[in-house]
Amino acid sequence: MPERFEFEVIFALPEGEHDAFALSDTVFEAGYPDAVVGTGNARLLAVALEDDGDDAATVILRAARAIIAHLPPGAELREVRPDLVSLAEVAEKLKVKRQALQQREMPPPVGVGLYRIDEMREALLAAVQPKPGRRRARFDLPAADKWFKAGIAARRLNAELTLRRLDPVTIQAVAPAADPDR
Repeated sequence: MPERFEFEVIFALPEGEHDAFALSDTVFEAGYPDAVVGTGNARLLAVALEDDGDDAATVILRAARAIIAHLPPGAELREVRPDLVSLAEVAEKLKVKRQALQQREMPPPVGVGLYRIDEMREALLAAVQPKPGRRRARFDLPAADKWFKAGIAARRLNAELTLRRLDPVTIQAVAPAADPDR
């Protein structure tokens, strides 16, 4: 049965002027009329989506391919989110205050105030399990599950982009290069 995933795809745009309304129209033409489109940076296009499918990575790649096909030539997939998240973002998704998270055991941050989403999800899953002498956390994990599940796939896809195993223009897997030392 298909699941719902919540994520963002961020594209780098080629040099030149880009009309924000035209970019929004391209996202809608790609089949995502309910997307939230961000054009605050002249060289980036951010698209926040919710979409259904059996696997988060497949859903994200399908959306990214559909959108990039409508973008100006030279556009590239730059990043998939959520990947690294702040306590404020997590608190918003869980419908609690940031302080409610600060009172719990959290994973170590990877940077100033940023956490890996998969580690954060594991910490939250542990926090909702009753422990002797402690109150059970009252997080709305089901409400945020579509975001957390997409985040786990986003981390992997970002790694593939970084390692050049995923082509940022075609958004297709890249065959591994032959090892010259063999």
